[in-house]
Parts: sequence; C-alpha cells; structure tokens
Amino acid sequence: MHLILVSDRLATAKSITLSARHFILGAGVFALLVLGTATAFSYLTVRYAAYIQLPELQSLMRSLSAEDNRRTAEVTRENINAMAVKLGEMQAQLIRLGTMGERLAGAAGMKMHDLKAMEPKNDGRGGPLILPQQMTTGDLQKAIDALSQKVETQADSMSIIETQLLEDRIRRNLLPTSVPVDAQWNASTFGWRIDPFTGQRAMHEGVDFAAPPGTTISAAAAGVVISAEVHPQYGNHVEIDHGQGLTTRYAHAATLAVKSGAFVKRGELIATVGNTGRSTGPHLHFEVRMNGVAQNPDRFLRLAQSQSVNIARR
Repeated sequence: MHLILVSDRLATAKSITLSARHFILGAGVFALLVLGTATAFSYLTVRYAAYIQLPELQSLMRSLSAEDNRRTAEVTRENINAMAVKLGEMQAQLIRLGTMGERLAGAAGMKMHDLKAMEPKNDGRGGPLILPQQMTTGDLQKAIDALSQKVETQADSMSIIETQLLEDRIRRNLLPTSVPVDAQWNASTFGWRIDPFTGQRAMHEGVDFAAPPGTTISAAAAGVVISAEVHPQYGNHVEIDHGQGLTTRYAHAATLAVKSGAFVKRGELIATVGNTGRSTGPHLHFEVRMNGVAQNPDRFLRLAQSQSVNIARR
C-alpha cells in the first residue's frame, strides 16, 4: 500500500509504502493501548470508588434497599400474625381437650385434683380489648413453648385416664358379673338350708340354676381354667381363676367344653347343664370364692342383671 504525502512545508511530495507487517504491528499496538487503558480504569475505579460521589446512584440504591426491607418486614409480620392466630386456635382446642379429659376422668372414677395438680394453671380469662400489640418473634416463641408444655402435660393426663379406663375394663371383665345360664337362680340360694339328702341344716356355698339338661353354661367372667374334671360331690365341674384370688365354680355339668389351663372369655361356652355328682336333678351349682372363701354370688348376678337391663334400654 502506497501513501503520498503532500504539504506546503515539503518541497516535493513523498511516498510511503505500508506492508502487511506494518498493519499487524499497528493492530498489536492498538490492542495493547486499549487493554492498558481498561486496566488502569478498573484499578482507579476499585481503589477510589469510596471517594467518587454519585448522589443519584446512592439515592436509588438506598430506595431499593428500603423497599426490600419494607417488603421483607411486611411478609414477616403477616407470617407472625398468621402463626399467632393458629396458636390461639390451638390453645382453644387444648382447653376443649382439657374439658373432655375432666369428663373422662369423672367417668373413670378418678379424682380431679390429682389430674389438675399435673396441669399448669388455666383459669378463665377475658375483658375488653385495650391497646392491642402485635406479637414479636420472641413473644411467639415463648407462647409456642408454653403451649408445647401444656400439650405434653395434657397428653400425660389423657394417658393416665386411658390406663385407668383400661384397668376398669379389665377389672369388669374379670368380675363374675355375667349370668352363666339363661335361667333363674332362686332354686336354692346361698347360705344355710335344709340339705336335700340328709334333711339336716347345712351350708350351701353357691346358688342353683334350675335348667333343662344340655343348657349352655358360659363363663361368668374371663379367666384361666384351673380345673375341669369329675368330682365326687360336684360331679363334672369347671373352676376358673379370674385373678386377685377370685374364682368361680360350675358344678353338676353333663359335659365339659374346656380343659385345664385354657383361657376363656366372658360368655364363652365351658359346659352344659347336667345331673352329675351329688345332685337331685338337672341344674347348675354356681359358686364365687375369694381366696378360697365362698362369697354370695347373688350380688354379682344382680349386677349382671342390672347391666343387661341398662343395655336393653339403650
């Protein structure tokens, strides 16, 4: 490439020839110049940024930061308010749960002051709303911790009630409060009577159910069969242990449906009415014993009758 230079200062025109090498060298110098300028600008910007005053930019940044803080605070406040409302609902439910627990405890025959001693004070509250204040995060955390403690205490109380109800249910199942035969037991009552064989006054340690042969005999309560065999006087008989020293005995059976060691439920078939042993006719001789001492079965059987009447009325 040829360049011709013409000037008043020059006597004659001059010609300059530029080759490809000159262009490459010029491009390299230009690139180095641009890179150096950019580096210097970046260095000065970073080093002296704190001294550069940009009021408009700083004002814009402060405005954006304040708006972000305001939105964050608003969202946080809304979340805290929502959690506070939910906390109030949970507290109300806990109060209703406590009331229900009191009723259940009363039904279980438990003393309320024993349960209330476990619970934190929860007296009635109310009054006009004056200068309400929104809850802070710390206030909310304290309320949640207090509610958690109440829930744990209430759960313990309900567990105690559940245990008591379960024990009562087991105790009722183990008491001979179910009529063993669908018949009246006034054929011969508990106590002193005239013996039908000797004609002498003798103790009758049970009650007799007059019933046709083959009538079903059921367990008066749940328990373990400790004897199912033939006895010289009781004939075919079954004896059931209900725990706590309480046993029942079923005598003069025709057939036995259980064996020693078997667990039987209340109302389960254990034998059939017969006329075996020391007996004058088909009937069931039923005894209730506590630690081997004969008890009057009449009170247990009358309780069974009253329960049957109450169930029928429902």
